[in-house]
Amino acid sequence: MEKQITVTRVFNAPVELVWKTWTDPELVKRWWGPDMFTCPTAKIDFRVGGKSIVSMKGPEAFDGGKEHFSIWSYREIIPLKKIEFIQNLADAEGNKMNPVALGMPPDFPEDVRTLVTFKEIEKGKTEMTVTEFADMGQMAKFAQMGLDQSIAKMDAIFVS
Repeated sequence: MEKQITVTRVFNAPVELVWKTWTDPELVKRWWGPDMFTCPTAKIDFRVGGKSIVSMKGPEAFDGGKEHFSIWSYREIIPLKKIEFIQNLADAEGNKMNPVALGMPPDFPEDVRTLVTFKEIEKGKTEMTVTEFADMGQMAKFAQMGLDQSIAKMDAIFVS
């Protein structure tokens, strides 16, 4: 099983705008979550020691349209270069929850160290890499697919 999942993408956007997709709640709502999921909640406390609460809500046919919450607890922020946070499943108030209690398989990780790096590769073009360091167990394929789809949704921000 994979011990991490990674997505690298080059955006036709300056690094400042790509960075903003992680710090502006309205932009986070436009990309967080896989295809057919929305992000109704994005409370962003973007600072080292801060904790953001984000959600994803699937279609009614998927799981009754239930809203699922995660928290991002920031460990390191280097402006326009790097964001590192621990990602956890949570309740609506941002309290960390055991993944099994939320219906995830027993091998789903509780803490997912996430590293986002930004690199200007030329004027108006930014390479962003997102790596989630955790053994996703039997959910690895779905976690990779979800991250791929979320970052693809981010790309749409720069063409609209």
